[in-house]
Amino acid sequence: MADDLGEKTELPTQRRLFEARERGQVAKSTDLAAGIDLVGAFILLLLFGTPLTLAMAGFLSFLLDDRASGALISAEGPMLEQTIRWASTHAGLLMLPALVIMFIIAVIAQIVQVGWVVSSESISPKLDKLDPIKGFGRVFGMKNVIKTLLGVIKMAAVTGIAIGVSMNEWPKVVALAALEAHLIWPAIAGILARLIAWLLAVLLIVGILDYAYQRWMHTSELKMTKQQVKEEHRSMDGDPEIKGRRLRMARQIAMQRVNQTVPKADVVVTNPTHFSVALKYDPKTMAAPKVIAKGADEMAFRIREVAAAHRVPIVERPPLARALYAGVPVGKQIAPEQYEAVAEILAYVYRLENREAGKDRAA
Repeated sequence: MADDLGEKTELPTQRRLFEARERGQVAKSTDLAAGIDLVGAFILLLLFGTPLTLAMAGFLSFLLDDRASGALISAEGPMLEQTIRWASTHAGLLMLPALVIMFIIAVIAQIVQVGWVVSSESISPKLDKLDPIKGFGRVFGMKNVIKTLLGVIKMAAVTGIAIGVSMNEWPKVVALAALEAHLIWPAIAGILARLIAWLLAVLLIVGILDYAYQRWMHTSELKMTKQQVKEEHRSMDGDPEIKGRRLRMARQIAMQRVNQTVPKADVVVTNPTHFSVALKYDPKTMAAPKVIAKGADEMAFRIREVAAAHRVPIVERPPLARALYAGVPVGKQIAPEQYEAVAEILAYVYRLENREAGKDRAA
């Protein structure tokens, strides 16, 4: 029934996933990326917040100290412009390492989800997006309704955690009034750090859940009908009739090659039912025996037929036949570890040929 209605019940193929990726259509979560960015910023703040704050304080102290800066700060145009340029340069140099690290973290947050994707199609202008009717459908469609509900749930979770942590830390907030002045700011920083850590943990968990949901949605949107899957396989594999014709032609060519090469062989080593390997050895031109034809099943039977018709010796050596078939391509010499076994067979064949030649001369 699903087939008749053209329902998309099949998982997307690798080709469909690849084409969607080429269009920039990938499963990614902005919540997960934001969570990773915020966690990275929080860690940077813990590691470098104090040194950066001290550096900025020293910079401002120098800037506002008349004895150090002289008459740079004044209402005069050239001096004021020079002061602003100098202050901007030094402030930028102080912030640059942190900004570079945050940029790297933001890039990693995207690569972790979707890998390296570069596509201009997703940002190219599309006239159909200007259609008000379609735009209304997109705004009030089921996808956006679900997205809004998920946004409300995320906000509720973050707000609930923030209220819970704040209530837990409330006794410490009340106790701040009894602390000495130099202990108040470290205590406030500790409370804020715990609150931020809880919020970031929640955001990261929400981001992971959102990423799982986005992957599920991405797969659902790319699902295919059974007919689409069949057509794609047909386009990739080719028409079955043409494919069968090619296989028949390849088999005919292989048979012709067998008919030409097997009569020149010195011996055919067989399995005896599954594999056949034809060997040729010419001491004048070859350093070692060479495989000139091989085959399995039907082709193996054909090699034995041609060998028998041309009185080429057939020797049953199952282990050697399997090793030669699996390890030596046609036209290549046998491996050194096979020398002894093949030499024994060739010696046996040469003895048979000499004996038959002697009988012919005697007759």
